[in-house]
Amino acid sequence: MIPGNELLFCALGGSGEIGMNVNLYGCQGKWLMVDLGMTFGMNEYPGVDLVFADLDFIEGERENLLGIVLTHAHEDHIGAVPYFAQELDVPIYATPFTARLVAAKLEEAGILGEVELIVIDHLDAFQIGPFGIRYVPLAHSIAEGNAVLIDTPFGRIFHTGDWKLDDEPQVGTPATKAELTAIGDDGVLALVCDSTNVFNPQASGSEGDVYRGLLEEVKKHRGRRVLVTTFASNVARLQTLGEVARKTNRKLCVAGRSLDRIIETGQASGYLKKLPELIDVETAMDLPRGEVLIVATGGQGEPRAALSRISDGNHPIKLEKGDVVLFSSRQIPGNEISIGRIQNRLSDAGIVIVTDRQSMIHVSGHPGRPELVALYGWIRPEILLPVHGEIRHMREQARLGLESGIPKAVFQKNGDLVRLAPGNPGKFGEVRAGRLILDGDIIAPADGDAMIMRRRIASNGVVSVAADRRGHVKVAAIGLPLDEDYPKFVEEAQRDVADALGRAKKSDREVRVEAARLAARRAATRWSGKKPQVQVMLLED
Repeated sequence: MIPGNELLFCALGGSGEIGMNVNLYGCQGKWLMVDLGMTFGMNEYPGVDLVFADLDFIEGERENLLGIVLTHAHEDHIGAVPYFAQELDVPIYATPFTARLVAAKLEEAGILGEVELIVIDHLDAFQIGPFGIRYVPLAHSIAEGNAVLIDTPFGRIFHTGDWKLDDEPQVGTPATKAELTAIGDDGVLALVCDSTNVFNPQASGSEGDVYRGLLEEVKKHRGRRVLVTTFASNVARLQTLGEVARKTNRKLCVAGRSLDRIIETGQASGYLKKLPELIDVETAMDLPRGEVLIVATGGQGEPRAALSRISDGNHPIKLEKGDVVLFSSRQIPGNEISIGRIQNRLSDAGIVIVTDRQSMIHVSGHPGRPELVALYGWIRPEILLPVHGEIRHMREQARLGLESGIPKAVFQKNGDLVRLAPGNPGKFGEVRAGRLILDGDIIAPADGDAMIMRRRIASNGVVSVAADRRGHVKVAAIGLPLDEDYPKFVEEAQRDVADALGRAKKSDREVRVEAARLAARRAATRWSGKKPQVQVMLLED
């Protein structure tokens, strides 16, 4: 699919889900990619940590792909870069903070010298084939969140990335209302916009409000050890916590490698210059309880992160009855159970838990309805194209945009080919858009045989059958809820398999295998009610 004299859009990830953002723009024979993100494996992918968009379509168009422009450094926008950058073999463009984090990923993957990473000063315009690019700084929950203003022969695209409005961002200087209005004055063909918080009737709130809320909350707990868990990438929140520590006469300690990495990267990029000198864990534990403020990773329930290990008592940081944990973060959908497990362990130990439902200690990095409507009025696009959301989010934003006076809204989902210009905008085709998983060291299809089989085994268990031509049969099972009945089940299953093999045609191996499989499975179902996967090994003399 080579773009003609037209302007196309196609999402391979992030449209129909929150995360895994991969967006393509096509014009005059060439493609441009905006973001190359990932998401994290959930229960539907047993044993899998990372999930990627299937890039089969653009890999087939690799000779026409000109580059990858990254909006900001969250994993759902850059996390797939080290896994696909070599294969795509195009320059990657990013602002300094994002570029440093990407470079660290490339170095860890051993390919830093093999990928062209171009650092763009925040306000420098640059050209990639028919696409003129300029970053527009917007507030978000990470340093250097950016929209991308894309000039094309058919009009301009304002691709928001992740954003919010914030008069007190604590870190960075987002574009003002006047600057955004000036962009709208010059004409915008399409606004490609974050849909995450479209159902929120209120504005997301300011990092300045969070600073005041955290300061007030920490002051309440004099004489107690206070631990704050937040997203490691939220440089503004780290700046805030440093100032809270200073104002409350507490020493600041951080626990978690991702926090160390973000602080190092932030300071190298000119941020966190006023962060107090950090103390190590051993020093923190020796201080009186009311003289330390700890920042720890793990607020999403990650089992290997610091907070999980602290709640288990398996970490050098120790919390005691009466100490306080502030969850300065929101629950990412899908993490509720793992977060609840940690909170229950903390509560059982007598530790006080405070979340954003009780105190102003967190705000979202995505726009609520008032912010969306404000941006519509400043940018005044001809077309609204919602992205970055589940189907319900994007449908609702399309409706909100039309209700707010945008002439046209185009709903699309992963794999839809959309023509923005010339003519009436809309979907005109589809391309492959699936998921890939990192399974061990292998990138494999998310719907491949291995994952299908693993789900079945996880649900129903597995039975193994070994038999030889003399009629000797051995049966073993894993994952069946038999316990005390297991020996009786094995005895009966072995007898059933032997009988089935005795009746089967000895010269037809496939018939014998199937007879043994069915006999073992029927026995398992009789005894347990489960329908396990059955593996049969016929041993030849």
